[in-house]
Amino acid sequence: MEAALFYVFAVGVLVAGAQVIFRRNPIYGALSLVGCFFFLAGIYVLLAAHLIAILQIMVYAGAVMVLFVFVIMLLNLKEEELGEPRLTAWKGVGLLAVLVGTAAIAWKALGPAYAGAAQHDNARLIAGFGNVKSVGRILYLASVLPFEVTSLLLLVAVVAAVVVAKGKI
Repeated sequence: MEAALFYVFAVGVLVAGAQVIFRRNPIYGALSLVGCFFFLAGIYVLLAAHLIAILQIMVYAGAVMVLFVFVIMLLNLKEEELGEPRLTAWKGVGLLAVLVGTAAIAWKALGPAYAGAAQHDNARLIAGFGNVKSVGRILYLASVLPFEVTSLLLLVAVVAAVVVAKGKI
């Protein structure tokens, strides 16, 4: 059952990713990206990384995509500004990149080093993989400097936004 769910989620990620590339309307592309994020969260749940799955939904599908959709709506593109649907070289390059990436992952997972079902259970042998305690331990012990630098950058961005907004009033 777990393998079947994995393939359902993987196909969902690939289909939603292709929709992001080939959609003409940017809102539909952004919504396809949200679908891709939800399918990725499903794969994280299958890997028993529940915290990462929840963060995937809250941060990417929630906050980041709201920002993307806000910017797209702010641009207010009309249907005639989008142009006619066409297949460009960049869309072909994007499709080729998706296919090559998928083939590389499939070859790595199922290639000559494939030793049976026991190889897939190695991720489950790592104690505490993806839970709050292990992620917190890595953030606050092993990566404390990058974590603190990021928090300072966010603080500076908030202060700058307040200064810019106050200057326009």
